[in-house]
Amino acid sequence: MQTLFDFQSAASASHWVAVNDVVMGGESLGRVEITGGKLRFSGSLSLANNGGFASARAREQHFDFSDFRHVLMRVRGDGRHYQLRLATDARHRGITVSYGAPFATTAGEWIIVRIGLDSLTASVRGTSLDGPPLDVSSIREIGLLINDKAAGSFSLEVDWIAVE
Repeated sequence: MQTLFDFQSAASASHWVAVNDVVMGGESLGRVEITGGKLRFSGSLSLANNGGFASARAREQHFDFSDFRHVLMRVRGDGRHYQLRLATDARHRGITVSYGAPFATTAGEWIIVRIGLDSLTASVRGTSLDGPPLDVSSIREIGLLINDKAAGSFSLEVDWIAVE
């Protein structure tokens, strides 16, 4: 196992930002905080104005996952469903392609989420694509997304993110 983020240092957390549906006219509010050695992704999801997503993203990354098969995360959630998202330099009609897989949380409990890199599916702005395939040697962004179509507050804590 190789740890990518442990949130114990400023360097581990420095690239994480929130990106919400307000970029498309929505009203969701998601924020990213690093406190007590944990990443906290929280806020409120709104379905107004065709909205309904909030995300936390670590941009400007340069990871090669060629020697790995899974992403692992230790998380404590609120019982809602989230997604792991990866991005490379792949584009569809000039827009960055995201590769995602869903995961469930158990309210108030720390769990280990294990997602196979081969289970990630391509999409652009929520629309599924048949490709391009994920280039695991060129990961440029790692993120978390909530878009479960349920308005209201959400909270996800992340202790660490690793690959195996």
